[in-house]
Amino acid sequence: MGTDANNERPAGSPAAAVVHSLHERHETLATVESLTGGLLSASIVEIAGVSGVYRGGLVTYATELKSELAGVPAELLAERGPVDPDVARALAEGGRRRCGADWGLATTGVAGPEPQDGKPVGLVYVAAAGPADTVVRQLDLDGGRDHIRSAAVIEALRLLVERIQAAEEPAGAGVDDDATAAAAGRR
Repeated sequence: MGTDANNERPAGSPAAAVVHSLHERHETLATVESLTGGLLSASIVEIAGVSGVYRGGLVTYATELKSELAGVPAELLAERGPVDPDVARALAEGGRRRCGADWGLATTGVAGPEPQDGKPVGLVYVAAAGPADTVVRQLDLDGGRDHIRSAAVIEALRLLVERIQAAEEPAGAGVDDDATAAAAGRR
């Protein structure tokens, strides 16, 4: 595995953390990839014991396949293009639904070497759709094509780990984390 958004090697395997967490929860995962072109699913299936967790994935590199296979509204793609936070959301939700998984994880963005549809190289959206909600994170990555793709995989997996952990918290836990941290800083 390469380096993350900060050009650092992750401690441990983000894919192993996802697989382990989902295995413990008896939940499943599906992926939908654009710019990562199968790299995300490959990192997941490298983990021993993944067969009880990973349902499958879609590689929707061509824009029209995002609609045809993952269910992204064609109007959304026509209006905003494939590199958009709402497209990332629709990819994750569509993969989750179409593969019958508890969680969906998606990547879309511009790996380069040239900008795409006015979007800069390194602009990436990752999305995690779960039983309760969908969260999209924007990444502004630098470096070459290989780094952007591998960093997108790491950051997508990290986002999913965060969402799984948040789903494990009791209702109301963590609601005021920012306010609590700010208050602690004022003491």
